[in-house]
This record gives sequence, structure tokens and C-alpha cells, in this order.
Amino acid sequence: MTEAPRLYRVIVQVADLDRAAGFYERLFGVAGRRIEGASRHYFDCGDVILALLQPRGENARSTPDYLYFAVGDLEAVHRRAKDLGALAKGTIHGESAAGEIARRPWGERSFYAADPFGNLLCFVDARTLFTGA
Repeated sequence: MTEAPRLYRVIVQVADLDRAAGFYERLFGVAGRRIEGASRHYFDCGDVILALLQPRGENARSTPDYLYFAVGDLEAVHRRAKDLGALAKGTIHGESAAGEIARRPWGERSFYAADPFGNLLCFVDARTLFTGA
């Protein structure tokens, strides 16, 4: 049997790498690391690296759908997202008050947010992850 591939890096394009790095450092509550000469800033997110990339000579494209992050202290991340003005507004996936912490029909406690560049984010209480099993 062939071994399944392992996801190890997700690239998120941003228009201003310094601003994005500061935003994510405040939101995550951890420092990332700049990759010199590569217009990238990396954040270790478990087994996957979140790589912020500022494209050269082209416009940054935001993510087409949400990136999901499991966190140990959902309330603390929610407070930081609120302080950054990053909480989602309106209805998302048919759910109102998307920026508020809520228990989803599949059992997860989560909230939705976005970075200043339009990249879509969802933070989920790690104790309530639904992985399809």
C-alpha cells in the first residue's frame, strides 16, 4: 500500500509581509520567523507551516476558503482577534454571528475571522475537533 502524502506547508499570500507578520504574531500569540531573501514569514502550526508570502511583481491572492486552526484556548484567541478587528461579520456557511464563539452542528466550538488581506480563518477549540471520523 502506498503511504498517504503529508501536508507540511500552506502558503497565504499577503500584500505587506511586515504588516501580516505583525498581525499573525499578535493573533497567534507566538513569534514566527522571517525567511531572508524569500519574501516569506513562517509560523509553526503543529506539523504544518503557515507561510506568509508577499508575491513579487503581482497582486496577492487571498485564500478561496477558510483555513482551520485548532487552539487550546479559544477564548484567548477570540479576544486577540477582536482586538485586531479580525472577527467575521454577518453569516458564514449559513450561520449568523460567525465572529462569535459558537458550537457548530458537527460539535466544534469555533469562530470565524479574516486577516487584513482577506484571507479567511477559523479557530476551533482543540478539545472539540471534528475530523470526519
